Amino acid sequence: MIKPSIPKGTRDFSPIEMAKRNYIFDTIREVYHLFGFHQIETPAMENLSTLMGKYGEEGDKLLFRIQNSGDCFRGITDEELLSRDVAHLSAKFCEKGLRYDLTVPFARYVVMHREEITFPFKRYQIQPVWRADRPQKGRYREFYQCDADVVGSDSLLNEVELMQIVDTVFTRFGVRVCIKINNRKILTGIAEIIGEAERIVDITVAIDKLDKIGLDNVNAELREKGVSEEAIDKLQPIILLSGSNAEKLATLKNVLAGSEIGLKGVEETEYILNTLAALNLHNEMELDLTLARGLNYYTGAIFEVKALDVQIGSITGGGRYDNLTGVFGLSGVSGVGISFGADRIFDVLNQLDLYPKEAVGETQLLFINFGEKEAAFAMQTLLKVRAAGIRAELFPDSSKMKKQMSYANAHNIPFVALIGESELAEGKVTLKNMATGEQKLVSPEELISALNN
Repeated sequence: MIKPSIPKGTRDFSPIEMAKRNYIFDTIREVYHLFGFHQIETPAMENLSTLMGKYGEEGDKLLFRIQNSGDCFRGITDEELLSRDVAHLSAKFCEKGLRYDLTVPFARYVVMHREEITFPFKRYQIQPVWRADRPQKGRYREFYQCDADVVGSDSLLNEVELMQIVDTVFTRFGVRVCIKINNRKILTGIAEIIGEAERIVDITVAIDKLDKIGLDNVNAELREKGVSEEAIDKLQPIILLSGSNAEKLATLKNVLAGSEIGLKGVEETEYILNTLAALNLHNEMELDLTLARGLNYYTGAIFEVKALDVQIGSITGGGRYDNLTGVFGLSGVSGVGISFGADRIFDVLNQLDLYPKEAVGETQLLFINFGEKEAAFAMQTLLKVRAAGIRAELFPDSSKMKKQMSYANAHNIPFVALIGESELAEGKVTLKNMATGEQKLVSPEELISALNN
């Protein structure tokens, strides 16, 4: 008999893992609500015409396509089949695909529902996405994104609020983080000043690797890309810029004095940092000029969050983009957004053991089943116990005591309620603490009080 399996890059989640994941989703959801964001959901599958061409050539290859139902060979000639042209046949066989991210479906949603939407529109979305990527550690084919975006507003107060959201979420998790900020306009200005404006992508891709490969290798990569020695020399003090955020900004004002767009980026960054400084964040904000984050996509402020006590990649990211809906015919809708990496946050909270007991706790109280009469009394008591918010269950079978106690131990249930003939006669319950072995006879009301305390 063949053992069942699941597709590579996907996972099953146990009850305890789901409790932890729901704690993450619920915490993020609560904070989004605190800041006035409203939840939407979009279908798992979209028309391929919506998805194709939005993620670049490589992204298109990673789309999971859904084969048309019915006779998918209808309308396809023998010549087309024999050609083995995968791209052409895929277009004929498949009209739909699984969503690759939440951003493109959101753009489609805004355009489709623009008559119903009041701008600025503050939306959040917590849903799975799918990518036909090669599975490896920390990279899955199915994973969740937790996005929040504000569209239809150019105000930098949106960036400020999103950083407050990040700070609030990680403070609630008990995770110390550094929130890194940069601006696409600053990076564009730097490329202009060193005389390599047309190589901005090459330059930023290289300096984005500074932490991983070191300065010498970054410079070597810049040379390989055709950046001149003079430009590389001019870039050194900028890459290695140190000091406080205020000192970095002061230096940049001098360095970028000849770049209008660069100075605009400095002005935007200074406003965001100064406004946040007055709001007493719990976590550090750092201006990091090596932060690049998908330059072809972002147009203003960009953000990335790193955990300070765990070696792991970015656990949240985002930024400002100018034309979210332009690809669907509605131009001029600016937006800014963030996305929490739920799977990486899950790993961080596991490593630091930061899950509250009540968040991952399952059943608090198990009623042992001694027979029909005892079970009937237990069911009446359960009504009161559950009404008080205590998670409780009755073992369904009147099995041997050892089996029922083993069930309690296997599920880490901290208390057991015993109802035998004597307890039934008095209308009471013997409450056993599974950790200490202590037992006491209590009324249903005393039972509730004991567990709530």
